[in-house]
Formats: sequence, structure tokens, C-alpha cells
Amino acid sequence: MESEEARRVNRALNKMSKLYREVKSRKLADLGLHPGQDVLLWLLAQQEGGTTVSQLAARLGIEPPTATRTLARLEKRELFRREPVPTDRRQVRIVLTEEARRLVPRIEAVWDELAEEILGGIPPEQREALVDALEDANDRLREQVSDSAMTEE
Repeated sequence: MESEEARRVNRALNKMSKLYREVKSRKLADLGLHPGQDVLLWLLAQQEGGTTVSQLAARLGIEPPTATRTLARLEKRELFRREPVPTDRRQVRIVLTEEARRLVPRIEAVWDELAEEILGGIPPEQREALVDALEDANDRLREQVSDSAMTEE
């Protein structure tokens, strides 16, 4: 890749990342949420019986203390409850409340709206190619993150 092209890619990705987070933040604010909380609630909604903090953190790709801090903010709104894990008294499961479950379709609507605003004007076949390229790029970055985590241990 030419140096100028690399700089252009860098600028575009940095700008998009910042703008996406800002627009998402504004939309989620209407739900009383911050970026990251939406994904956490959505993942919890996929786990009917709840999940532990460590399992949730692993699914999110974050450290358990980060998940705990995010949960602490959500706990103030009573969006989940803690239930003991029957097989391990030291563990608790995080289970969404009905109020939180009612938020999930609204979170998904925000995501749909964002996707439409960002890619809606692009023909479907180009959208497919773009999303495939982004997923491939994410896979390559994920490998680098995994590789560096392995070398740090």
C-alpha cells in the first residue's frame, strides 16, 4: 500500500470511529445509556438464564473489572439482578430485569438507524462488500490483539 493511501485509510478510520461513537452516544442518551452499555445489555438478553461477570467479560472481549464497572452503572437503574449460581456459591449470575428486556428492541432500533444513516445510500452489493472487508479487517486486528496478549504472558 502506498504511503499516501495508508494515511488516507488511517484518517478515514479514525474519523469514522470518533463520529460513529459520538452519534451512537447521542442516540443512546435518549435511552439513558452510554456506548458499551448497549452491547452489554444486548448480550445479556441473549442469555435467558443469565451469565457470570467473567463469562460476560469474555464475550465482550474486556477484562472482568471493566464489566463490573459497567454493570455498577446499570445496577443503579435496576436493569439486572444478581442470582446465585447453584453450583458455585462464590459466583453470581447477572440476569436482566423486564425493564431492561424492554430496552433491547430500542437498542436494536438505534443500531438499525445508525446502519441506515451510515450505509443506506450505498447499493446493497457494495454494502455487502464493505461489511465483508470490515469484518476481515476486524479479524486481522483481533489476531494481532490475541498475539500480543499471548506474548505479554
